[in-house]
Amino acid sequence: MAKQLDTASGVVVIGLGRFGKSLALELENDGVEVLGIDLDRHTVDMLAGRLTHVVQADSTDIEVMRQLSVHEFDRAVIAIGSNLESSVLTAFVLKQLGVDLVWAKATSESMRQILLKIGVNQVVRPEHDMGRRVAHLVRGKMIDYIEFDDGFAIVKTTPPKNILGVTLAASGVRTKYGVTIVGIKTPGNDFTYATPESIVTAGDLVIVSGERHRVERFSNEP
Repeated sequence: MAKQLDTASGVVVIGLGRFGKSLALELENDGVEVLGIDLDRHTVDMLAGRLTHVVQADSTDIEVMRQLSVHEFDRAVIAIGSNLESSVLTAFVLKQLGVDLVWAKATSESMRQILLKIGVNQVVRPEHDMGRRVAHLVRGKMIDYIEFDDGFAIVKTTPPKNILGVTLAASGVRTKYGVTIVGIKTPGNDFTYATPESIVTAGDLVIVSGERHRVERFSNEP
């Protein structure tokens, strides 16, 4: 390679379509060195100079991947998505090479299950996950929403009127709604950690955590 990659903290991104390209460039912007791999020469040429290193290669060929020193990386993302066979074979190659943490993109639930069974550590479904997230946002007052696999969610929302002007301890948020306010943002100020003595006022935004149905109920209170 033209430049020595920091394999200890770097990330291999395989498949540089819309998702892979966006991920790779975001990592680079955050100061993470990226080895980008794609089978399409035009895609590779387009990203030359924008990633630490980008190469045209067949990610299902274990010897080619070994020559690229992929086995020296701890983390890799398979962003192929649209081709189940290539994703599965690439995942198999990465695991054979001893890459510790492998993420992969899937386009269906069955693809997600297959990738998990062959050892992929984390599988994401960007379009599906974003669709669910937006659905939660458009049907209530939530400004931002993150849901975890176990039904736990964190949301940014406007507070209900009945908790304004009193301390969080006095408002009984946990008892009444079963959620925890973990952060408060007053207009013109940064978010601050919430304490039992914190007071929420009109115009504030709050970060709330708890079970999905409970945070949704809380965010929909007038």
